[in-house]
Amino acid sequence: MIRKCLFPAAGYGTRFLPATKSMPKEMLPIVNKPLIQYGVEEAVSAGLDQIGFVTGRGKRALEDHFDTNVELEHQIAGTDKEALLTDIRALIDRCTFAYTRQVEMKGLGHAILTGEPLMGGEAFAVVLADDLCVHTDESVLSQMVALYRTHQCSIVAVEEVPLDKTASYGIVSGEALDESLVRVSAMVEKPEPEVAPSNLAVIGRYILTPDIFDILKRIPPGRNNEVQITDALNEQAKQGAVLAYRFKGQRFDCGSIEGFVAATEHIFRRDYAPGANYPTKQDR
Repeated sequence: MIRKCLFPAAGYGTRFLPATKSMPKEMLPIVNKPLIQYGVEEAVSAGLDQIGFVTGRGKRALEDHFDTNVELEHQIAGTDKEALLTDIRALIDRCTFAYTRQVEMKGLGHAILTGEPLMGGEAFAVVLADDLCVHTDESVLSQMVALYRTHQCSIVAVEEVPLDKTASYGIVSGEALDESLVRVSAMVEKPEPEVAPSNLAVIGRYILTPDIFDILKRIPPGRNNEVQITDALNEQAKQGAVLAYRFKGQRFDCGSIEGFVAATEHIFRRDYAPGANYPTKQDR
């Protein structure tokens, strides 16, 4: 069983300056719920209730969000606003939260390695909150956890991207096992289109086996002189121990302004527009 989920959340979010000058990018709201909460809700939907955060300077708001606010809750007690805290209260009651700090920004692989004390010697999930994944039936993490139960190896979520976008992603190649699974033989971090082995790009959902930490400790820095999780996964792939999964659902790149706006529009139309299940502003 997988019980733990790690959220690397130490980045500065410079593409959203000045909004992220004093606010974590993970706290940017999609309508009225921050990105990080969507990610934790996805983890819980997959049965993962031990949540770890790798944070950095200026990220205290993340810890405060997953805690009670006595003054606020007292102020809105008995009003119709109280219902707006139902979802976050449910997460606080169900999950345990642990935090550690990444002192230097040395890449995603280094951030994950920093989270080793929180994850222990067992398989765990990694969610990048920048990638908001929506679905109709099962969440992306739920799909991946089900696959892990069968295959017991590292799994990365992938989607096809235009060839001219490969330089923005880790790209995988390998043997197709079926229409949704690829046994990864190689992974390349942000290759230029002319040398990309495919257009299958890794997005911000991973399940990693605990040996990934030993690999991260010994591999040299890669692209941009950073410790790349792609390089560590490539080592596992040489042993046939990595699967790439074409997930069911839709992913929004909320690390970009265009993707953030598209996600906001999608969630508003799904949950808040007239006719949606969530009460509209007029109804509240």
